[in-house]
Amino acid sequence: MKKSTIWLRISYWVGAIADGIVAGIMLAQAILARPSPLTHYLPEVPYRYAMGLAGSLMLGWTILLLWADRRPVERRGVLMITSFVILGLMGSGLYAVSAEFMSLAAAGPLLTIQALLIALFASSYFVSGRSGTESRRDKT
Repeated sequence: MKKSTIWLRISYWVGAIADGIVAGIMLAQAILARPSPLTHYLPEVPYRYAMGLAGSLMLGWTILLLWADRRPVERRGVLMITSFVILGLMGSGLYAVSAEFMSLAAAGPLLTIQALLIALFASSYFVSGRSGTESRRDKT
């Protein structure tokens, strides 16, 4: 297996594991009314409803990343789409800090992990594209 394909597969699995963990936390807040581990907010009905929606989407995205892993090079665009989603999540986190819903100390590690995921996804995407172009040239 090519090194670039290995990095794609690592990216899909790291993303799927991260999404699965977050989906579990969100769904626990929605279904069990568990407090947020970042804000310690005890969820009420509107928040639980929103977490149910968000957790379902995160679970779906987990499955999408695992699906992309089945054909890593052909579906590598999923990583770039995922990066845009992560940017949106980062924006939401920064808003939560600015609204004093979450402390910067709580958001900082999450924002760092999100930035590292984007770096991993982008580097895997671009490395696999370069090697994919070279292999297409070699075949002609």
